[in-house]
Amino acid sequence: MEKTDKIYVAGHRGLVGSAICRSLERKGYTNVIGRTHKELDLLNQQDVRDFFVKEKPDVVVLAAAKVGGINANNTAPADFAYDNMQIQCNVIKACHDYKVKKLLFLGSTCIYPKMAPQPIPEDALLTGPLEVTNEAYAIAKISGLEMCKFFKRQYGDNFISCMPTNLYGPHDNYELQGSHVLPAMIRKFHEAKLQNAPTVELWGTGSPLREFLYVDDMADACVFLLENYDGEQHVNIGTGKEVTIKELAMLIKKTVGFEGEIVWNSSMPDGTPRKLTDVTKLHEMGFMHKVDLEEGVQLAYDWFKENIDSARMEAR
Repeated sequence: MEKTDKIYVAGHRGLVGSAICRSLERKGYTNVIGRTHKELDLLNQQDVRDFFVKEKPDVVVLAAAKVGGINANNTAPADFAYDNMQIQCNVIKACHDYKVKKLLFLGSTCIYPKMAPQPIPEDALLTGPLEVTNEAYAIAKISGLEMCKFFKRQYGDNFISCMPTNLYGPHDNYELQGSHVLPAMIRKFHEAKLQNAPTVELWGTGSPLREFLYVDDMADACVFLLENYDGEQHVNIGTGKEVTIKELAMLIKKTVGFEGEIVWNSSMPDGTPRKLTDVTKLHEMGFMHKVDLEEGVQLAYDWFKENIDSARMEAR
């Protein structure tokens, strides 16, 4: 990429997109653009095509998606499937038709089978059944990943894909019915501390193992791939390290300073028992994450406190 390339980041206000914008700007890219949902409805094919005709982006990062945790995925699977497939189809086809130099598509590690080998290598894709609690979102993301591969294979388009692990950090979603586990815990413990509550209830047993990556590390990895990678196979982005949900809860409890007890509601689902990415491919290319979990949780909590009035706290 050239420093003056016009780079369109779809989803530039979200957790992922905003971090990628920050990383691009830190690295000297001077023409990064974004559009709000009101300015550009990615579900509308004609709106997307009109945007590409007018703006003529050189590079596109597709970070826009309908996302959420277990509860959101369970209650609205049709919406997760349709909205994500529609966004992907519209943007990927426009990138091909209007001769974008490079596209980076962001997926999610939920694309991998529920019982995938651990750590999960890239070639575990499509080797077994998915976790049912996020199956609709996973299938949509798989379709986008494969579409990028097929456009590269048939037309030679420089479309690449990456699979970030569980992300957290500035501009995360703290709306409890739709958020992921880490920001939900930050909010729950923070509010319980303010209310002097004796307990905080958390879902599941606390036994699943999860990997967490600070979002600015993910963003730097994405820019690294844009600058250095043109392969057909997607690339995992993660830390290669894991903790139990119970260990995560204890870390966040300590960081927030909540002194009450944790009550585990084991009647609620745990989700996939273990999900750790094999990041050998990324490491061999020369990229390593910088922020460990303890530091990242502190950074995330500091941001939450400083931005609580503008943070996403209610359903949209």
